[in-house]
Amino acid sequence: SGKSSTRLRRALARFSRRSFRRSPHEPPVTGLGRRSRHALLVATFQSAKGTSSSFQETCTMPKNLLNDEELKQLVLGSEYLSGTGERKEFDHHVVLKESDDLLRTLFFSIVKETTGTEFYDSLTRVYELSEKFHDSQSDADFATLAEKLGSLDKEETMMLASAFSNILNLHNVSEHVASAMEERHARLDDIPRGPAKTTNGAIKGLIARGTSPSAIYEALCEQEVDLVLTAHPTQALRRSMLKNFGRIRGYLLDLQRSRLSGYERAELLGGMTSAIQAAWRTDEIRRNPPKPQDEMRAGLSYFNDTIFEGYPRFCKRIDTALQNQGLPRIPLDHSIMRFSSWMGGDRDGNPNVTAECTRDVVYLARVTAVNLYFTEIQKLIFSLSMWRCSKTFGDRARGILEEAGAHRADSDVYEMRKRRNYSDFWRSIPIEEPYRVILAEVRDKLYNTREMLQEVISGNRHALDTDDDSVIVSKEQLLEPLMACYDSLKEVGDLAVADGFLLDLIRQVHNFGMGLVKLDIRQESDRHADAVDAITQHIGLGSYNEWDESKKTAFLVGELEGKRPLIANDLVCSPEVQEVLDTFRMVAHLQKSCPGSLGTYVISMATCASDVLAVVLLQRECGGDPKDLLRVAPLFERLDDLRDGPAQLKRLFSVPWYHRHIEGKQEVMIGYSDSGKDAGRLAAAWALYEGQEMATHVGNEFGVKLTLFHGRGGTVGRGGGPSHLAIMSQPPATINGRLRVTVQGEVIEQNFGEHENCFHTLDLYTAATLEHTLKPPDGPVDEWRDVMATMEKTSCARYREVVFQTPEFNPYFIQATPGQELGSLNIGSRPSKRKSNAGVGALRAIPWIFAWTQSRFHLPVWLGMFEAFQEMKALGKMDTLRAMYAKWPFFKVTMDLIEMVLAKADPAVAAYYEKELVDPSLFEFGARLRASLAHTTAIVLEITAHSDLLTPQIESGGQGTYSTLADKLAMRSLYITPLNIVQVENLKLLREIELGNAKPDWVPQKEWAKEMLARYQTNDLYHAVVSDTLIITMKGIAAGMQNTG
Repeated sequence: SGKSSTRLRRALARFSRRSFRRSPHEPPVTGLGRRSRHALLVATFQSAKGTSSSFQETCTMPKNLLNDEELKQLVLGSEYLSGTGERKEFDHHVVLKESDDLLRTLFFSIVKETTGTEFYDSLTRVYELSEKFHDSQSDADFATLAEKLGSLDKEETMMLASAFSNILNLHNVSEHVASAMEERHARLDDIPRGPAKTTNGAIKGLIARGTSPSAIYEALCEQEVDLVLTAHPTQALRRSMLKNFGRIRGYLLDLQRSRLSGYERAELLGGMTSAIQAAWRTDEIRRNPPKPQDEMRAGLSYFNDTIFEGYPRFCKRIDTALQNQGLPRIPLDHSIMRFSSWMGGDRDGNPNVTAECTRDVVYLARVTAVNLYFTEIQKLIFSLSMWRCSKTFGDRARGILEEAGAHRADSDVYEMRKRRNYSDFWRSIPIEEPYRVILAEVRDKLYNTREMLQEVISGNRHALDTDDDSVIVSKEQLLEPLMACYDSLKEVGDLAVADGFLLDLIRQVHNFGMGLVKLDIRQESDRHADAVDAITQHIGLGSYNEWDESKKTAFLVGELEGKRPLIANDLVCSPEVQEVLDTFRMVAHLQKSCPGSLGTYVISMATCASDVLAVVLLQRECGGDPKDLLRVAPLFERLDDLRDGPAQLKRLFSVPWYHRHIEGKQEVMIGYSDSGKDAGRLAAAWALYEGQEMATHVGNEFGVKLTLFHGRGGTVGRGGGPSHLAIMSQPPATINGRLRVTVQGEVIEQNFGEHENCFHTLDLYTAATLEHTLKPPDGPVDEWRDVMATMEKTSCARYREVVFQTPEFNPYFIQATPGQELGSLNIGSRPSKRKSNAGVGALRAIPWIFAWTQSRFHLPVWLGMFEAFQEMKALGKMDTLRAMYAKWPFFKVTMDLIEMVLAKADPAVAAYYEKELVDPSLFEFGARLRASLAHTTAIVLEITAHSDLLTPQIESGGQGTYSTLADKLAMRSLYITPLNIVQVENLKLLREIELGNAKPDWVPQKEWAKEMLARYQTNDLYHAVVSDTLIITMKGIAAGMQNTG
């Protein structure tokens, strides 16, 4: 079955390539030869269109702007990239292939120009050999490819790795563009939407199934979806590279959507070439690990680029969908989608996140918000030029002018606004323009706020002055004058004007506030316990850590009910405890000086009720206002904690003081990453499912509305997967209109890097939450629960036996993957291990998944599944498993995601890593693992009744399904395999260097290499080249697999 999957992928790849090859009867094309497979389309395209003068003018390329004949034909002969305007028809396969061919052709020409023909010939030869291997899948062709790569000099190898890494990132741009165009054509009803949902589609579907429109409206008005952007795993690409790839993406979209003149098209291609060359000439290696503040700045860039602008646009689409059903629009004060962040707040195992770091990122977000609002206010001043207003509003404007005139002459106002370099309206605004009068005052206050924030960030001021009337601290202060403008326009009959830019800005302020994103704080439960322990020992009560749970709870509740201060001024404690206390003091400070900037306090590795009570107490004792404490969410992430979590919630809710304190609302976070690493994906998935059911039941029992916070990663091994399917596969009655979910690393770029994808992401989460709330999926029958319980035990036992109890596993993992070398990648501010030992248990879930993804083995996702499924088959339960797949969304989504990962796996590549890197004594163990992968593939296909792993994607049709997975895997694999081979070779070299067995006196031979390596601050260029080549392959493979972990 695994071979069948591979054959199908390769057949599709051959078909896609041969579809664009030049006929032997066609005249040869100059330039890069057969890599431009669209040449054949040129003659066909021109023949079909005829030779009318208008068409010839449209397709003319000015020779002084674009002289490459092949490139000209590649563009003009394409179906979607010719610049002749957006087509009604859409074919994902063709869009992806044309974009990929164009970007690769441009890149190859740039390589030739910048490095010369010798390296260019090596690059194209490796590409041809990789293409040949992926067509044939023969061992001989693989050996030829490896031999060619092995013959290159060290500097050539590094440059080639960089080239293929760049090509993979360009291919990802092609995929993003194809997805964005597919979403656009689906919204235009050019193609069937398939399984990807919209809110409009969900509303129509719910009404068709009997839900009343009023129930839908009420649900949307109460719905709370919070997307939490996190920095782990942080994006493997540098921001400099991402910016260039973002420009390329924009140019590609313009080529597809716009009707361009020849000059415009050539200029656009010139811009694309500039961005590609800028990326190629940029050092893709992050030489130093990012600080949490850097990660926050990277996260905030998505608000500047897409989210801030996209949110009100999305709200208007929801308004239209509701109004089409005779319903009012969403209330102005309701935020249908919120955004939070962990960047600079997640201190679990990250010593770089300190109290001062948290302060920095909060103020960074505030400055970004003020800058965005300032820009919007300047636009709004131009827009609201009307003189009609309500009497109340006119009196307010007149009062502002009179007060200003009493304190400042018109000339002084002019000079002040001139110094501030406002875009316009420097002079005093007359009373005949009352809206501009009000908004000009808001503009002045925002400017003052920005100046004060800059002083705080630079260290010249301690905090914002919340008593200063000349600045804006809370969102209510900004909303008040905007709502006054809105009410006045509405009163005088200018509602259409009010519902324009002003409405958008009001919704932005309601949603983003003055903090832009709410920062969560996360810390490990043991750190809080140590802080309380230091306090109890200091006041003579003994060691808190040695008490049992009942004594801890009694002490904490007693203190919460009392008023005595606990923390003495002369408390002596460890640096770790001091940092915990400093964090709580900073939280109290930010709650007062930056209202609305903080969100939830998350307790990782939570195991009991006292973990939550301790955080509530420490907040109060460190200066927090008892009426304004952060909500506290326990994070249950290991298998045993997920099972025991509901019981701990019951104990927590049974505490009268706490039950009163939460006022009927509680947030609970469930962790997908550590549970999968602890027990395997199948066992973790079922534990998460049951844990949600039982936690919701406990909440209902105590009258508490539970919000489940899903800590999903980007990969299937860490709970990742298509968002709509993930939500719709959750247990019935567990979402109830309330959902928080993490969006991590490269997934942030995929979801919010482009406007269409940003809109689609907001639409998808809103639709899925609404649909799950009003028409939840079917739950399992008792027999299916019994089956899952048995499979959970079997798969978990097998997974733990292999990973934690088999002596061969740890050395095999260390040798067969780049897991030990990941620290040099500098992809995040957080260390890859919780502790400094080398065991798997100390490794974080992200590098654990990353390492197996690099070798394309994906072991954490499937290990243990075969034994569980085989046991059911032996018990005669195969028909039951098939019924579960056909009728139970949870099991179907689980199996489909497993299929996707199995399709990505390449046992041949994994075997190559083993052959070249692993001690021969471990070969038998590796063979058993690969046999288990093959057995898993076979039995998964038997359960799903699919002939091949890619069958469902090919046969189902609709948006996002037309053989897109096959296309993407085939195209990416062509570029990834050379990087795998280069990575293996350089892993060997680096390990020899570190053992002291290989340190030759090596110097580069080629001039371009000497120039490039002259930047290195080291005399050991050999070590530097090997290390850099390895890092580049890691980044390239991560780009090709589209996840860092």
